[in-house]
Amino acid sequence: MDSPIVELRKLGDAPVECGDLGQLGQPALDRAGKFDNPADRDEFIAGRLAVLRFAASLLEVDSARLVPDYHCPQCGPGQDHGRPGFMLDGVPAPLALSASRASGWVLLAGVVHPTDGLRLGVDLESVDGVGFGGFDDVALTSNEQRFLASVPESEQTRQRARLWARKEAWLKMTGEGLRNNPAELEVLDLPGLRDVTDAKLPDRLVAALALG
Repeated sequence: MDSPIVELRKLGDAPVECGDLGQLGQPALDRAGKFDNPADRDEFIAGRLAVLRFAASLLEVDSARLVPDYHCPQCGPGQDHGRPGFMLDGVPAPLALSASRASGWVLLAGVVHPTDGLRLGVDLESVDGVGFGGFDDVALTSNEQRFLASVPESEQTRQRARLWARKEAWLKMTGEGLRNNPAELEVLDLPGLRDVTDAKLPDRLVAALALG
């Protein structure tokens, strides 16, 4: 039975060692070079290295044997974006992976030797990132808005972020991304979608995982 392994890592905890950048692959290096803000570039690189090291740990192999092969459902393989993937000794590594960054952390999820067609999506969100005016109208269904109104006001911001994380995780899993209108996606009770509770999250972060 497919059971995701979930890990939360703080970006920057693991130092960038000599030769690490060369393992990220040219698409990722090209993307890193386009960041105007050095801090954003460093966070992107740290996130990609975290995914690489996570994949190597799941497979119990040296990370040098893995070659990144990110796959976008729209653009195909070999991208600087999309679903994380790797080649292992020249063949696709037997992994389903997903990752999400927020507030200096990266949430990683993976399934080793997944069943054919298994899809995985994970999302990490800052509670403080969803409190702007008009968010509910563009992001939540009418039923979700009613649910939000039913919880104490002190909990509404966290619940709003929780709903958004669930939408992002689901749309990553399906590969639709935000091409699908999030206000038409009902995530209160979807099979295969859950809040992440098996990784201790910092106080102002919430996360969700979708598997299907």
